[in-house]
Amino acid sequence: MTIHDCFTRKKLALAISLGCAMAASSAFAEDAAAIDEVVVTADKMGLMNEKAKSVFGFDKSILETPRSVTTVSSKMMESYNITDIDDLVLVSPGAFTQSFFGVAGSLDVRGTPGEVYFRGMRRVNNPGNYPTPIGASDSIDIVRGPASPIYGPSKIGGYLNFEPKSARVEESGKFLNAPEGQITFTRGSWDKNVLTAEVGGPGKIGDKDLGYYIYAETENSGSYYDNSGTDQNILQASFDLDISDSTKIEFGGMYQEFDGNQVAGWNRLTQDLIDNGTYITGSPTSVDTSGDGYNSIAEYSAWKDTFTKSNFFVPMSTATNGSLDPAWALQNPGTAKLKGNQTLVAEEDQLKTKVTTLYFDVKHEFNEDFSVTNKAFYEKLKNINENAYGFSQFVDTYAFEDQVVFALKADHADWLKANYQFSPSYRYTDFQQGDDFNYEYFDRRDLTKPSSAIDRKLLATVTDSDYSNYLVGNFTDYGLAFLADYTIAEKIGLLLGARYDYLDMESHSVAAKLEDPTSASAASDDDHGVSWTASLSYTTPFGLIPYVTRSKQATIVMGQGSEIAPSLIASGDAIADSTLKEIGVKGSYFKERLFFTADYFDQTRTNYSAQDQVSNNTTESKGYELEGRFLLSENFTVTTAFTHLEILNLTARKSGTQFGFAGAGDLTGVTDPSLFYGYVMQGLTLVGDDSASEKSGIPKNMVSLTGAYNFGNGFSVTASSVHAESTYSGFSKAIKLPAYTLFNAGITYATDTWSLSLQGKNLTDERYFRSNFPDLFGSTIVLPELPRSFVAKLGMKF
Repeated sequence: MTIHDCFTRKKLALAISLGCAMAASSAFAEDAAAIDEVVVTADKMGLMNEKAKSVFGFDKSILETPRSVTTVSSKMMESYNITDIDDLVLVSPGAFTQSFFGVAGSLDVRGTPGEVYFRGMRRVNNPGNYPTPIGASDSIDIVRGPASPIYGPSKIGGYLNFEPKSARVEESGKFLNAPEGQITFTRGSWDKNVLTAEVGGPGKIGDKDLGYYIYAETENSGSYYDNSGTDQNILQASFDLDISDSTKIEFGGMYQEFDGNQVAGWNRLTQDLIDNGTYITGSPTSVDTSGDGYNSIAEYSAWKDTFTKSNFFVPMSTATNGSLDPAWALQNPGTAKLKGNQTLVAEEDQLKTKVTTLYFDVKHEFNEDFSVTNKAFYEKLKNINENAYGFSQFVDTYAFEDQVVFALKADHADWLKANYQFSPSYRYTDFQQGDDFNYEYFDRRDLTKPSSAIDRKLLATVTDSDYSNYLVGNFTDYGLAFLADYTIAEKIGLLLGARYDYLDMESHSVAAKLEDPTSASAASDDDHGVSWTASLSYTTPFGLIPYVTRSKQATIVMGQGSEIAPSLIASGDAIADSTLKEIGVKGSYFKERLFFTADYFDQTRTNYSAQDQVSNNTTESKGYELEGRFLLSENFTVTTAFTHLEILNLTARKSGTQFGFAGAGDLTGVTDPSLFYGYVMQGLTLVGDDSASEKSGIPKNMVSLTGAYNFGNGFSVTASSVHAESTYSGFSKAIKLPAYTLFNAGITYATDTWSLSLQGKNLTDERYFRSNFPDLFGSTIVLPELPRSFVAKLGMKF
C-alpha cells in the first residue's frame, strides 16, 4: 500500500497519549519531591530574550552572539496567538514569507526560503508539504544568516530551530520536581477546534533519574476558504535520562499527520480585481470528450493540436487580440464581485502528509572542560498533494544523520579563554518524488462556480502515470566541521569556523512513469563544498557590542521533497555557494530591561546556474534590521521589529530575461483577457538593469510593534500591529498589491489552575493579499488573506 490509499487519521491519538501521560504521572509521582515555590520578580509576561544555544552550540546569550537572532518563547507564542510560522513576522525582523499555496511550511528569511531544524538537526525539506507545527515547542530560534558549520550545509538566508518541551529546567539543568501538565481547548472563527494535552515530570528507570514530557494535539477545523479545512494530529515525546553525573541521554520524537489542502488563491488576476474585487467570469469550451468528468492528458493534447497560434510571447507586451487562438476564449464572459473565500480550491483537492521524527543523543562529560556528544536523527516524510486545476505531487523521503561533537574549553591565559568544537558527521537521504505540472491551467476555473469537468484534470497521482518528473535516488554527505570561540581580555570576541562536505549522489528518472519517457535522465557523481565563518565583536565600556561577520556557505540544491535533479548532478551544480557580510550592534541597558539589536547585511549566491526555483533560488539580498524589547516594568513589555529589504534575482539579471506565466497585466496589447483565460499564457520579462531584476512579493519595508501588560490580579492584555508597504504580486510588476496595517489584541485571565483567553486578529478587517511564487506565477494568482477572526482558549493546569 502507498500513501495514496493508506492515510488514516488517528482520532484516538490524543486520548491514548493523554492516558499514557496520566499513567506516567501516577507512576512517577511517588518518587517526586514536593514542588518548590518559585517567585518571579521580573518579566511576568516572559517575553524578554533567552539563551540561544542553537546558533553555534555555545552557551551564549543573544546579546553575546555575533549574529542577528530572535528567540520566541512558548509564552510569547501563547500571548500573541502565534499559531503558525507566518505569524512570526509579529516579533522578528526579516521574517515576512510569501504564500506557498497557503501552507506555512517554512519561513522566508531575509527574502529567501529558509530551513527548519529540530534540536539543531536539519529536517527534510518542507517548503509547503505541510504546516510546520509550533505548539509543541518550548522555544523557536529565528537565525538570520547561515547555520553553524557544525550543522552542515545550509541556505544563506537563515533558518528556524525548534526546541521541544522538556522536563529538564533550563536554568538549573535539573528535572521538574513533580509531575505537571495542562489541557487546553481552542475554539475559533470558521469552526476552528483544537484540543491539546501535555504532561511532564520526573521518574526513574531502576536507580537512574529520568525526565519526561509528552505533548499531544488534535485538530478538526474548518477554514475561511471554501472547500478547505484541517484534520491534524501531533504527538511529541521527549525523555532525559541521567546515566550518571557525567553521562546523559536525551531521546524522543514527534509524529504528525496532516489532512488538508493547498490554497492557490484568486486566479484571473487583474488590477481591478485587487482594487475593487471585480472578477472576470465565464468558462472555456470543454475538452472532456470522454464525458468522465476529467480532462486527461490525451484530451488536452488533442485539444492543443487544434491550435494555430503560440502562447509564448517575448516580450509579453507584444501579444495582441490577433495573437490569440479562438480556442482559448471564455464563453459568455462577464463580471462579478469576488469574495476572499472564493479561491482556487476544489472539493476533492487534498494535501495529506505523515512525518515521523526521532532523535537519540548521548553526552559524556569527561570533566568540566571536555565532553563528547553523539547526536542521531531520523525523519521520514510521506506526502501527497492533489489540485484539480492541474498540479499533483507525491514525496516519499527519509533522512538519517549522525553527528559527533567534541567540545573543549580552554583557558590559554588570563586574558585568553576559548571554546572549541570539532565534529565529523554523516547524513544519508533517500528520496522518491514525482510531480505533474505540464497542464497546470489556473484560469480555466470560474471561481464563482464549483470545479467541474471544464477545469478538472485527471492527475498523475491518481493514475500513477504521465508524471512531468519522477525521480528516485539518494545522496550521502560526509562532513567535517570545526568551530572556535575566543574571548580576549573579556572584551573582544572572535569566532572562527570551517566545514568540508563530500557528497556522493545518485538520481534517475523512472521513464515508465513519465508523460514523455524520452525526457528521462540519470546521473551519479560526487562533489564537495567548503564553508567558513568569521565574526569579531567588542564589548564597549558603555554597553554596546558591535560585531562584524563574514561567511561563505555551501548549500545542497534540493527540491520540495529533498530530491536532487539529475541535471544538477550532471552539470556539477548540486552544491551552491553563497556569501554573507553582516555588520551589527547590540546592547542591553537598565539592568537588562532594554535589549536592542541592529544590523546591515549583504548576502549573495555566487554560482548562478545552481538553483531550484521553488525552494532555493538564486538571489542577492541587502538590507537592514532592527529589533528591540523593553521591559518597562515587571508587568509591561514592549517589542518592536523593523526590516528594510532589497532582493535581486541574479539569474534574471545575468541572462537578461525571466520566464513566467503571463497575466492580464503583462499582455497589455490584449484588450480583453477573457480571450485567453481558457489556456495558459507564458513569456519572458526583459531585464535591463538592477531595478528590473528586483524580486517582488516581499515588502521592502515592514515594521511591527507589540505590547503586553500583566495587571497582577490574573488579568493580562496584549496588543500588536504590523505594517507592510505595498509590493507587486509578480516579477514583471504588472499587478500592485496594497500596503496594509494589521491590528491584533487579546485578553487573558489565569489562576493557578485555570486560564481563559480571547484573541482577535486583523481587528480592523483590513483587506490585504500575499504573493504566490512571484517569479513564476505572480501575475496570474494571488492569495487574499484572512479577514477579522477570533479564537477563545480554555486551559486547565494540573
